[in-house]
Amino acid sequence: MARMQQSTSKKRRRRPEQARGKMKKRVCHFCSERVDYIDYKDVAILRKYMSDRAKIRARRVTGNCPRHQREVAVAIKSAREMALLPYLGTGR
Repeated sequence: MARMQQSTSKKRRRRPEQARGKMKKRVCHFCSERVDYIDYKDVAILRKYMSDRAKIRARRVTGNCPRHQREVAVAIKSAREMALLPYLGTGR
């Protein structure tokens, strides 16, 4: 008798009820500090919003509000133009 093979699809695990939907809301660092201008020359702050591969981190990762995320992106791009920040991160 030939046996039928079981499907190879993986079963998804569900998160416990406590973990689902109970994540802490991140607040925008710039809103809480009442920063009105993000300076492209302040490389130390801008590096926190870049990955080690020199990519700009997403808003959902950093916790920025939409307005400040746009300003951070523009400041990083300006700093790259002035050669204050790298276009490429560390290679493999």
